[in-house]
Parts: sequence; C-alpha cells; structure tokens
Amino acid sequence: MKSLRFMLCVVLISLSAVAFAQSDAQRSFDKLKTLAGSWEGTMGGKSFLVSLRVTSMGSALMHEMTGGGGPQDPITMFHLDGDRLILNHYCDAGNQPRMVGTTSPDGKTITFNFLDATNLQSSQMGHMQHVVFNLIDSDHHTELWEFEMADGKRMGEVLDLKRTK
Repeated sequence: MKSLRFMLCVVLISLSAVAFAQSDAQRSFDKLKTLAGSWEGTMGGKSFLVSLRVTSMGSALMHEMTGGGGPQDPITMFHLDGDRLILNHYCDAGNQPRMVGTTSPDGKTITFNFLDATNLQSSQMGHMQHVVFNLIDSDHHTELWEFEMADGKRMGEVLDLKRTK
C-alpha cells in the first residue's frame, strides 16, 4: 500500500511538471511580447517607426511598421498555434506569408521561415520569405526582413531599432 501511494505521488509530481513546463514556442512568444512599445530605427538608410502591441487577451502580438518614405505600412501578427510560434505578415506586396519560428539555444534570436501564404500569385513581384529577430537587450533589437523575388533571388535588410517608449 505504501509503495502504491509513493508511486501515485511520483506520477502526480511528474504530470504537474509536464503541465507547467513551457514549450520553446511559448517561451519565444513571451520573449517577443516584452518588445511591446514604440521603437525607432533605420533600414537601408531610411528611418522607420515600429509599434509592437500585445492584443487579444495576450494571445497575439501586433507589429506595425511605418516610415521609409512609402505608403506600405505592413502589419505582422505573431501567435501560437499549438507548439508552434507563427508569424503572419500582411505585406504591401498584396500577399500574406505565414512563417514558423525557431529559437536559438541562448534564446536571443528568433528565426522565422516561410511555411505558406495566401493570395500568393505568380504575377506578384515576390513575398517575404525569412525574418530574424535578434534581441540585444530590453531597449535594442534588430529585425532582418528577407524578400524572395519571383525569380527566386532574395534581398534583405536589417532594421536596427531602439526603444522610445
């Protein structure tokens, strides 16, 4: 009887540990949510403003980029899908790439790679293919945005951002 109780306690403790363990995706999402606020920086010699806002009762993070001298102002949404961290990019190219995130062992770099897209047509110039967030400290991070042209060539720029609020 004592051994049965002991085994029951071990099983319950093990199940509790599993239930409270966060997935890599959850930890990465929580880390991205710490970027909520206003940011300014440069990319390709042009000034940009970025606003990051936690929304939908904490289940989504909205990234809005403005500036650069154009009317594009793309929106990017981050959310969890089971044990995956998903990025949905509402691009000024007229398509909506979806990417899956992975995190570096040190937790400071989150890399998103193309999964699929909606409204992706051969007549478009291309789509966003790859995004990397490098979390330097609480007031500084970089974002690498890579666009894949219709001919398969990639072009990318790093957005170097500092927190303003």
